[in-house]
Amino acid sequence: MSERLQAGDTAPAFTLPDADGKEVSLADHLGRKVIVYFYPKALTPGCTKQACDFTDNLEVFAGAGYDVIGISPDAPERLGKFRETEQLKVTLLSDPEHRVLESYGAYGEKVNYGRTYRGVIRSTVVVDEQGRVERALYNVRATGHVAKLLKDLKVGE
Repeated sequence: MSERLQAGDTAPAFTLPDADGKEVSLADHLGRKVIVYFYPKALTPGCTKQACDFTDNLEVFAGAGYDVIGISPDAPERLGKFRETEQLKVTLLSDPEHRVLESYGAYGEKVNYGRTYRGVIRSTVVVDEQGRVERALYNVRATGHVAKLLKDLKVGE
């Protein structure tokens, strides 16, 4: 299993293609806080709920100085379809080789209905303006996670 990040760690650098195939790097966001969330699969019920929750609160996060990036193993074409189908405004990035997922500790062994397998661990990492991990949350729930994050970060109060 990949090593989980802790508060104070340097956030692993990344550059990945977005839904349009354009390269996006964590370094592009230096000087702003970034919420990087990892989800298993576009166009599935839980991932759709989570992405819609982030989209619905994007202005609140942005007003508090946070950018939001979602990362999954989906191909850019699928991310584009996800964005269009659900009218998402969140930046969605493609990591089919799981390199970034693994470097953030968001890919590893999971148990579902008694079956053990390797997959994406639904996770959220908050990165500060200097590129350090402010908080790392693993095995988060798709439903209610954004509301809890808003509360924990004291955003929009």
